[in-house]
Amino acid sequence: MSTDYSLLSRQMLSLIEDEKDPLALYANVSALLNQSLENINWVGFYFVQGDELVLGPFQGNVACFRIKMGRGVCGTAASEAKTLRVGDVHQFAGHIACDAASNSEIVVPLVVNGKIIGVLDIDSPSLNRFDDADEEGLNSMMQDFALHLSQCEL
Repeated sequence: MSTDYSLLSRQMLSLIEDEKDPLALYANVSALLNQSLENINWVGFYFVQGDELVLGPFQGNVACFRIKMGRGVCGTAASEAKTLRVGDVHQFAGHIACDAASNSEIVVPLVVNGKIIGVLDIDSPSLNRFDDADEEGLNSMMQDFALHLSQCEL
């Protein structure tokens, strides 16, 4: 079953429209994605701090606290400023196994006012869980989310 990202984005915007606290926003967006996406085992945010990403609000098992920029799927997506969709994380050079149950992953950079402030990370226990529609939908959602965040004090 495919996800209706247009509907999910509208739900997200409705949920966040009156909130300006970034921590609350990240927490509820991760919860919305967790309850709306099928066949995932982790969803959350990592934030750029210096030369690494630091764990933010998430849904799922305990995760890595810090990831060096350029390392693993998250660090690579952040350093290259592009979405990475990995069908089999075990084949990704430098993959960081925070959860041994994760087999595929998608990471979307979060760009606010032209600057990468972090990434959205979603893992699945299934191989090849994420497709073009997921990538396009999540990219669009994070653009909408970034626009809202640009009006908040980060």
